[in-house]
Amino acid sequence: MKLYTRTGDAGETGLFGGERLGKDHPRVEAYGEVDEANSQIGFARSLLPEEAKRLDDELAQIQNALFGLGADLATREGGAYAEKVRRIQAEDVAELEGWIDRYTEEGPPFTGFVLPGGHPAAAALQVARAVTRRAERRVVALARAEDVNPEALRFLNRLSDLLFAMARWLNQAQGVNEPLWQGRRG
Repeated sequence: MKLYTRTGDAGETGLFGGERLGKDHPRVEAYGEVDEANSQIGFARSLLPEEAKRLDDELAQIQNALFGLGADLATREGGAYAEKVRRIQAEDVAELEGWIDRYTEEGPPFTGFVLPGGHPAAAALQVARAVTRRAERRVVALARAEDVNPEALRFLNRLSDLLFAMARWLNQAQGVNEPLWQGRRG
């Protein structure tokens, strides 16, 4: 199997099921942003210290869920192959909420606005958080025009909160002071 197909050379791509859309269509933008978030999480994982095994395992689960979310977004409800795609479900969102609660409880107390930074993996998780927020905005835009699984939006919203909590937890676990916003000086 060749990596290139030449089917996208005219600026179109195929949804799961065969429908063709422009590469700038809101649906393609949405799942493209999810792919970028997934890639950023993979980068953050590559920077994790060895002792962060639990965090790495959970991020791996998230990456798999994001791959599934991309398929969810690339498959129209009622379209061809719609029954073959596992849609993001309420249980997926609930799992993220449980992790948010645990990382928040185990992490440092919140005393003010946190600037992205600290340990390299924590900083990368903060970038993943920002990319996830952008993916969420793209899915919101898509949902204004077409049917979208509402759990997909909830999942992305919780994921950005989780990545924030994970970054804070990791900084604390590594003994790195997280940078705090100082406000305007002078």
